[in-house]
Amino acid sequence: MHAEELVEVVLPGKVEPEGLQIRHGAVTAPGPGQVLIRMEATGVSFAEQQMRRGRYYDQPAFPFVPGYDLVGTVLAAGEGVEPGLTGTRVAALVKVGGWASHVLVDAADAVPVPDGIGAAEAETLVVNGLTAWQMLHRRARVRAGQTVLVLGANGGVGSVLVQLARAAGAQVIGTASARHHEALREQGVIPVDHRTEDVAARVRELAPGGVDAVFDHVGGRGIVGSWRLLAPGGTLVSYGSASTRDDAGSKQWPVLKLLGRVWLWNALPNRRRACFYNVWAGRALARNRFRARLRADLTEVFGALQRGDVTARIAAQLPLTRIADALRLAESGTVAGKVVLNP
Repeated sequence: MHAEELVEVVLPGKVEPEGLQIRHGAVTAPGPGQVLIRMEATGVSFAEQQMRRGRYYDQPAFPFVPGYDLVGTVLAAGEGVEPGLTGTRVAALVKVGGWASHVLVDAADAVPVPDGIGAAEAETLVVNGLTAWQMLHRRARVRAGQTVLVLGANGGVGSVLVQLARAAGAQVIGTASARHHEALREQGVIPVDHRTEDVAARVRELAPGGVDAVFDHVGGRGIVGSWRLLAPGGTLVSYGSASTRDDAGSKQWPVLKLLGRVWLWNALPNRRRACFYNVWAGRALARNRFRARLRADLTEVFGALQRGDVTARIAAQLPLTRIADALRLAESGTVAGKVVLNP
């Protein structure tokens, strides 16, 4: 095991993609309750794009190794870990640390990847699939026959969300730029161009009584428009503040403002509700419950992939050492699906 070399990407501070550093070192053996995963696929998500700008609301102090999630093979297991885990392919949600050739995680956080699913395919669905599944089924509780609005329907989370919503029997309206409309129509989604159309007017035309759920990653002032599009009994799920990615100032403030709005709306006497979704919610208070739910939901997502309800959308695959190119591509807004990094 120790003959292997550790290769990892370090984010030293607020830098352009070319400012990320490649660091080499020794591979550490797993401690009690841990497994050592040899990374096969990790990826670029919106979180790392924010971290590079110092805009992710609870990122660690610089320097650190980014990488929100990964898929790989268990190379070694620490004391107290089921020895049968060694040699199996697993997925893990780590928030930071995934952009490395070898990653240590608690064995309880490693979720088995079913046979027949490739590492890159599985990687596209770890944070994106989990987020989409939990928002759809645990927060909005979308049912067959309902109508939902997905902002950014071609994005990392949005593209999974529309597929899962269609599989659940919902009618889906999705915002995206014109070049993605044909692909959305093929999935049974009604596309709306957020650049050239009045989204609110078009949605009201399609759903005069309002929609049963809105999934909004944009945040900012636009969130008020999302709230107004809800039907009685509808749910607004806010899960980010993409509109503030390039802003200066406090990184916490956009999220605190969203939380304040959500609290206020829920305090008003109305039949609609709002929630701010955070994939890490509940982890600090009830770690075992959080892990059990993560495992159950990620297993559901992998099952949806096996059934063909969801497709794995890989925008590009690049080696870890080409992180600057990978990040630039992910941030360009020109690709559909996830930019995947391989060792």
